[in-house]
Amino acid sequence: MESFFSDQLNELKALRHDFHRNPELGFKEERTASKVKEILTTLGFPFVSGLGVTGIVATVEGALPDNGKRVGLRADMDALPMYEKSNHDHCSENLGCMHACGHDGHTTILLAVAKYLAENRDFSGIIYLIFQPAEERGGGGREMVKDGLFERFPMDAIFGLHNWPYIDAGKIAVLDGPAMSSVDILELEIKGVGGHGGTPHLTKDPIRIAGTLIPALHSIVSREIDPKEPAVLSLCSIQAGQLSAFNVIPDTAQLSGTVRTFSKVVQDRIQESVERISAGIAASFGAEIKVDYQRIFPATVNDVEKAQFVRDTIKAIFPQGTLDETVKPSMAGEDFSFMLNACPGAYIFLGSGKGVNSEPLHSPFFDFNDDVIPIGGKLLVSIALRALNDN
Repeated sequence: MESFFSDQLNELKALRHDFHRNPELGFKEERTASKVKEILTTLGFPFVSGLGVTGIVATVEGALPDNGKRVGLRADMDALPMYEKSNHDHCSENLGCMHACGHDGHTTILLAVAKYLAENRDFSGIIYLIFQPAEERGGGGREMVKDGLFERFPMDAIFGLHNWPYIDAGKIAVLDGPAMSSVDILELEIKGVGGHGGTPHLTKDPIRIAGTLIPALHSIVSREIDPKEPAVLSLCSIQAGQLSAFNVIPDTAQLSGTVRTFSKVVQDRIQESVERISAGIAASFGAEIKVDYQRIFPATVNDVEKAQFVRDTIKAIFPQGTLDETVKPSMAGEDFSFMLNACPGAYIFLGSGKGVNSEPLHSPFFDFNDDVIPIGGKLLVSIALRALNDN
């Protein structure tokens, strides 16, 4: 198996570079989806498109008598609204859009799996290859589930991976339970009364109110949440007035940020605290603070049994030391969570780090490490085939 992916690496690199040059935002992955469908058609696999707008599910039936088992493998396809700053020969040709999270590599790995399975059908059961749109905030995973992913393609388990530049290439990690946090968006609007900077007593200054609100909200995690429970509340932007209007107190101020948790109890507590503190500060200043608290993605929580199954697979097919047991849950978010909420499975971290030269995810200089394509392909094929044979 390993030699198959290694022999295909130059072709797979070219494919990944093509995806990187032509990134597309969530639910707009028309070219990417077209390329995926073209390859699936060439390989002879039937597929359904249009799940979650641009999502695709291919069906790979084993050539041996059906044992009734079904397993899903998922890859995301979308890019980020960013300007690339690299200078390699496959930089984005779509200005303001970039594969800065490695989804071009994930899609390539799943197509590599398809190529392998096209030549190796000596198994029982069915493997579903799931190409998902709009992971970056768009909620493509949620939309595919809403469109009947698991009703139309019933699965015993589902698995996905993400390249992880924070551990060395060749290492693989999988966690029991929470792997990535929930993602909440916090938007606040302070409604005061504007006026002249020389007569502030005639105003209800929203900038002054924001100055009180920001540290109060930032203290929620440190003073209202059990320190043993991971949680983050970050206010990341503020806008009020115009810089050129040095003597004008504005009517309003807007703030936005994010909340990350692993526990719904903690998530509920933070939302209640944000609303309570905002109402209290608004009342104390005689103003109004409008809170819009949006729960975008739930936490990505691995099924413990499936996570152990992945660990056992890694130990069985890769050299000793491949399994990295030092990785901790990430406060980043993942909409694979919607699939894991509907079907048992596991989310896997595929090491892609290049040592001190590794760029982090979402960096304008990020580029997927092509050398891990064979590792990812071998891992997903092995998981799927072992799952179909698991008694």
